[in-house]
Amino acid sequence: MHKEKTIQALATFTATAIAALIMLWVLAIGEIAYSMTAQGLKMNGLLAMAIACLNITIGWIFIVPWLLALFLLISFISPRLASGILQGIFLLLLILHLLLINYFSKALVPLGADLYGYSWKDIQQTVGAAGGIPWQFILLLIAILTMQIILFRLSRKKIKVPAMVTLPMAGLGIILTFAGHPDITSGRSEFTRNLLTDKFSFFVDRSREHFFPDNAGTDIYADSYLPDDRSSIAGLAQRHYIDPASYPFLYQDSTADVLTPFINKTATPPNIVLILVEGLGRAFTNENAYLGNFTPFLDSLSKTSLYWDNFLSEGGRTFAVLSSVLGSLPFARNGFLELGNDMPPHFSLVNLLKANGYHSSFYYGGDAHFDNMDLFLHQTGIDELNDGATFPSGYTHIPSTNGFTWGYNDHELFRRWLDSRPEDSRSPQLSVILTVSTHSPFLLNDPAGYNRRFEQRMKEIGLTEDEMQDHRHYKDQYASILYTDQALRDFFTAFAKRKDFDHTIFLITGDHRMPEIPMRDKIDRFHVPLIIYSPMLAGHTQFSSVSTHFDITPSLLAWLGHTYKWQLPSSVTWMGDGLDTTRAFRNIHSYPLMQTKTDLVDYIKGDLHLNNTTVFRLKDGLEEEIVSDKSPQQEMTTLMDAYKQRDDKWLQAKRLLPDSLSRRITR
Repeated sequence: MHKEKTIQALATFTATAIAALIMLWVLAIGEIAYSMTAQGLKMNGLLAMAIACLNITIGWIFIVPWLLALFLLISFISPRLASGILQGIFLLLLILHLLLINYFSKALVPLGADLYGYSWKDIQQTVGAAGGIPWQFILLLIAILTMQIILFRLSRKKIKVPAMVTLPMAGLGIILTFAGHPDITSGRSEFTRNLLTDKFSFFVDRSREHFFPDNAGTDIYADSYLPDDRSSIAGLAQRHYIDPASYPFLYQDSTADVLTPFINKTATPPNIVLILVEGLGRAFTNENAYLGNFTPFLDSLSKTSLYWDNFLSEGGRTFAVLSSVLGSLPFARNGFLELGNDMPPHFSLVNLLKANGYHSSFYYGGDAHFDNMDLFLHQTGIDELNDGATFPSGYTHIPSTNGFTWGYNDHELFRRWLDSRPEDSRSPQLSVILTVSTHSPFLLNDPAGYNRRFEQRMKEIGLTEDEMQDHRHYKDQYASILYTDQALRDFFTAFAKRKDFDHTIFLITGDHRMPEIPMRDKIDRFHVPLIIYSPMLAGHTQFSSVSTHFDITPSLLAWLGHTYKWQLPSSVTWMGDGLDTTRAFRNIHSYPLMQTKTDLVDYIKGDLHLNNTTVFRLKDGLEEEIVSDKSPQQEMTTLMDAYKQRDDKWLQAKRLLPDSLSRRITR
């Protein structure tokens, strides 16, 4: 009797599971078809669909043994209840698959554990500003669920697969659980790999790694673990760590002053305006951008500036930009700012300039509490924080969707700065401006005008008709880039009429590369420009050497301290060594990069880039190719693990600096 019930239960499970798999194949095929039409993806559609369905099948096999065990257990109590619960689970999985596909269609990157790095309020703002869940998606969801329910009803009659087939599938699922998900998309572009990925398996894998991390590490303080070049753990510069057991990142500063040859000295310290542009990637910025130059003003500015064309952000999202640029700070587990009120005292460009007479201000058109930016800025000693909540009447919002908006557009952000900052302040000024208009959903106050400008720009830069057609799939993104470039042009035109223009240094960089335009490779997410412009420059130069956001504050302070004889701390916690001013392509730095709040899987050293377990070789222009030799992987993994161990060490006590040192320098 039990044998017959077991065979019947296996038959019911097999038919139901295969019906669910068929519907998942439909979603995978639909996603590929949508991408080939809506996003202009050029590829072998049948091959892509086959690979996507194979990935879906592998993910499906993963869950078979666990659902089978649950189903058999319940079926001995009530076969009808077991069947209802199984169908309910598969319907829920189908909904999750569709939601994850919808997310990818907007962000062009699969959703991982970064979901857990944001507060519910931040998620609501992001979803709301992106337009919420459209009614078309709800209708599609209803249609797909209806089709799935019909398939379930037909499956018992139409799907005749031997019941015992389920057992080897369950065994394979157990094997794959321990062996891992095989990679069958290697050799393709970053966007294509992401497209063909099973989004649900990706999300589950990243969630598992987030909640159950592999904590089996090696003590970095053991001599057998440290690389022979100990300085390479944190950077190129030889570092003397003062008390690594208590303060793992505290060392004696030896940052070289590399900016003096390029900037003329003035009698008093200059004003500094640091502009962080949302999504400003090198892929579409300035000369030789592989997607075309859609920033004509920034391109012209770079030709009269100090310009790094192989520059890298430290984060793949905005969460990392303030801590990396202003503090050259370690990431902590989910980004430094995610520590919230537990952020420890630390040195930064803000508090060290303040200790030397500067007045500091921050300007942002959105809500500065997003990503805990306001908490970080207040903790580091900002004098004025201006965000969307402080804008007076008379300024224009970004168009809203469903009552949500990111805040004020970039023209209004720069106008707010010009209206409120004095031209003749007795104290030198540090201003940090973070833009927002080039953020999804890329809504502009004059969309028709900038769509025309987009069409005109494609002709100006000589795109072919095929290239123009490809770009039109992302016209909203390119239009927003042109909009922000024009906002910067207007800002500099107005600023040039101010009394303090000749005494101001401007730094412009992207917080990360916009992911909503398909990326070429892994490093593309971080590839941004850095421009230092000022009437104080002794000349203009382009540098092809690699530096990152970590290097900005150490270099600025080294130059200011040397030029104006400041008293600066001799012991610091900078992650960065300082900007490299070599004109030829090279990378002398050794740093981690953090893609999302939960994905610390990237590390660069020299011409190597580690991403998860794959090593790439970087070339000029930051193109990269896979390194087939396995020997660099161990070295790069060792460096990444060493960094993570230092990060974990300081987090145990949540102290970067001794209290006495922090109070003495920033009082």
